[in-house]
Amino acid sequence: MIAGLQLYTLREFCKTPEDIANTLKRVREIGYQVVQISGIGPIDPKDLKKLLDDLGMKAPTTHTPYQRIVNETEKVIEEHKILSAPYVVCPILPREMHNPEGYKKAGEELSRAGEMMKKEGLTLLYHNHGIEFQRYDRKVGLDILFENAKPDLLGMEIDTYWVQYGGGDPAYWIEKFTNKMPICHFKDMGIKDNTQIMMPIGEGNLNWQAIVKACEKAGVTYAMVELDQCPLYPIWDAIKISLENMLSWGLTAS
Repeated sequence: MIAGLQLYTLREFCKTPEDIANTLKRVREIGYQVVQISGIGPIDPKDLKKLLDDLGMKAPTTHTPYQRIVNETEKVIEEHKILSAPYVVCPILPREMHNPEGYKKAGEELSRAGEMMKKEGLTLLYHNHGIEFQRYDRKVGLDILFENAKPDLLGMEIDTYWVQYGGGDPAYWIEKFTNKMPICHFKDMGIKDNTQIMMPIGEGNLNWQAIVKACEKAGVTYAMVELDQCPLYPIWDAIKISLENMLSWGLTAS
């Protein structure tokens, strides 16, 4: 399993093409060789691919907004081919779709986009937050979404922090998507002043032994570090600590 970095973590350092170039260089120096594209400023995909190639890095996946996935599918496919990125991830649904009918519609629309992507050699995945674990008649939203998606056209990218935040067991949900989850978001949870906070991977309270074992069983290829925020650590220290801990667990950088 390969440890990578979700660039949304460093979004404040990725606002211009020059910022992106400098940030990728620093990320590579820390030891990451794989990144997920998200939260960065405008840059031509061809220029981004050159930056990555020059550093010996790759970006096998992005986070791409739901509206673009369903309404600009062909353009999204084109961009991913330029990046040599086989995985397209929907990071969240529009707020108004977080209800049973919305999840049903999303499953159907994402399946249509996923079918187009599959024909072009790409795979569409969905990324959870906590909201998908709200129950409706004993079913959580994430189950409703996938019950209405075609099994071979939509996969999953579990986010460990948000599963825990929603009251779920990350290892259980990872295993639930065995062979349908090539990417997992590694995000740790700690607590300060009785408030849940994000922590460098391995420095919080999630059961990483169980999570890593579940990922291996489920067939996860990429474990992407993502920290929306990390209040107790400077963010650059946080991503370095995260990588060091993950490598000590047997993950690799490439």
